[in-house]
Amino acid sequence: MRIGILGLGRIGAFHAETLSGLDTVGSLVVSDPFADAAKAAAERFGAEVADSPEAVLAAGVDGVVVAAATDAHPGLILACVEAGVPVFCEKPVARTMAEGVEVLKAVGGRDVPVQIGYNRRFDAGFVAARAAVRGGELGKLHTVRSTTLDPAPPPAAYVAASGGIFRDCSVHDFDIIRWVTGREVTEVYAAGGNRGASFIAEAGDADTTGAILTLDDGTLAVVSNSRHNARGYDVRMELHGFADSIAVGLEDKLPLRSVEPGTTFPAGTPHDFFMDRFAAAYRAELTAFTEVVAGSRPSPCTVEDALEAGWIAEACTLSLREHRPVTIAEVREA
Repeated sequence: MRIGILGLGRIGAFHAETLSGLDTVGSLVVSDPFADAAKAAAERFGAEVADSPEAVLAAGVDGVVVAAATDAHPGLILACVEAGVPVFCEKPVARTMAEGVEVLKAVGGRDVPVQIGYNRRFDAGFVAARAAVRGGELGKLHTVRSTTLDPAPPPAAYVAASGGIFRDCSVHDFDIIRWVTGREVTEVYAAGGNRGASFIAEAGDADTTGAILTLDDGTLAVVSNSRHNARGYDVRMELHGFADSIAVGLEDKLPLRSVEPGTTFPAGTPHDFFMDRFAAAYRAELTAFTEVVAGSRPSPCTVEDALEAGWIAEACTLSLREHRPVTIAEVREA
């Protein structure tokens, strides 16, 4: 099949490399506002260059991958849908929830699939955890712990435009908690602080946060995030039930050092980048998108799915600011 790529920054170039290695993808058509980025991708992956999103859509593509800046997401999603072309778009759907809701309204009822990029749904460990929960292996859940710790903060300009740590980072934890447990979040309580890079506080954001989520069956989920984890990129999940407990991410590249005498775990070189930790998941995610394009499966992460994680992020942002519990219903109605 023929796939278009809009945006060739770090993640867009990575997606171009992944797509070029899939047997089902015969050719790529790429576009980026920076001509040098598009030219580099064309030279590296044998792609065709188009000078605009409209030109990509006019080039006979079967599907489009959107990896452009967040502000461009709504317009590009809608352009693809209106052209009848299946679209994969990196999260978030839009910069604000109001814009995201408008996108949902616009694509609702249209027979064109949209897949939003929440790659943890394609990680083997999280897939196995979901199967264990859904299969009843853990019995009734009582506690979930989800962690995302970055090795270092992103650039100051990125932080200033990110919408905050809950919308940018924690949202991955929120999505995977919903996906693995099959439950909805009803209420949150969040706390946070700044003990590292000053530009994060200056942007009105926190560099380290914790949130307690109450799920609709009474399960408690504890989410921990930080922009500062010197040992590496740490993504884990624990699920504790009345019959068993399991964990995702306890493997030899776990960026955590045990001080127990005689213990050698973990023995590997720690993960230091999200593309390292989730390389296989990204490949599985884009393979899934080619199946969506082929019509052999529905979107594995819809616009509606993505917005549900976004509402949790909105509630945590408000909770942190006002130092109080916030229900999801409250932010939906705001």
